[in-house]
Amino acid sequence: MAFVVTEPCFGCKYTDCVVVCPCDCFHEGEQMLYIDPEHCVDCEACVHECPVEAIYYEDNVPEEWRGYVALNAEMAKVCPSITERKEPLARQA
Repeated sequence: MAFVVTEPCFGCKYTDCVVVCPCDCFHEGEQMLYIDPEHCVDCEACVHECPVEAIYYEDNVPEEWRGYVALNAEMAKVCPSITERKEPLARQA
């Protein structure tokens, strides 16, 4: 199991979670971040750092966002790794 980045991250991409990750499992897409489930060690450090509460343990992802479990696994394979803090995107209204 792993943690999953969900809908609230879309369009904001805060990277507070990235800098506390001990296993560098975050990947950066154009509109949001993704967690590589193959490298996530379930430490939960990222959960408490996310200002928009977008990160959930895989089994606890809300039903309406369940598709993000597969999306994180898929996109982590094709998006570059991110390990440093960056400016977030402007929030979409």
